[in-house]
Amino acid sequence: MQLQSGSIMKKCKYCAAVILTIVSLVFTFTLVEVGATNLATEGRTEIVVTSTDSERIRTEMRGFLEAVQTIIVANNAGDLNTVADAARKVGKSSLRPHSPEFANKLPMGFRQLGMDTHLRFDALAVEAEQLESMTNVSQQLGELMGNCVACHKTFRLKIEDEE
Repeated sequence: MQLQSGSIMKKCKYCAAVILTIVSLVFTFTLVEVGATNLATEGRTEIVVTSTDSERIRTEMRGFLEAVQTIIVANNAGDLNTVADAARKVGKSSLRPHSPEFANKLPMGFRQLGMDTHLRFDALAVEAEQLESMTNVSQQLGELMGNCVACHKTFRLKIEDEE
C-alpha cells in the first residue's frame, strides 16, 4: 500500500506541475499584454510606440525587405551563396537585445511573427547552402513573405501623441 500511495503522490505532483505550467502559459499569452495598443479604423491593431522605437522597428523591417530583394536577384542568377549570406544577415543572429520596456510595448503576436521571420531567414540560409535548389529557395521565400503580409495586415505602428 505504501508503494501505491508514493506512486500516486508522484503522479499528483506531475499533474500539478503540468496544470501550473498551462495556467502560467495562458496567463503569459493573454493577460500580460502590457503594450499600449488600439484598434485602428481599418481593423488593424495599432501599436503605440515612441518615434525612436518606431524607427528601430522600421529599420528592422527595411532590413528584411532589402534581404528579400537580394535573395530574389541572387536566386534568379543561381548564386545560392549570396542567397545564404543575405538570409543569414537578417536571421536570429541579427537581433539586438531589447530593453524590457521596449519589448513590453509590443504585442505578443507581433513579437512571435518577428521571431519566426528571423528563424525562417536562418532556415532559408541553410536550405540554400545544403540543398542548393533555386526552386526550394523560391518556395521558402514565398512562405516567409506570408509572415510579412500577416504582420502588415494585423498591425500598424502609431507614434505616441500622434493624432
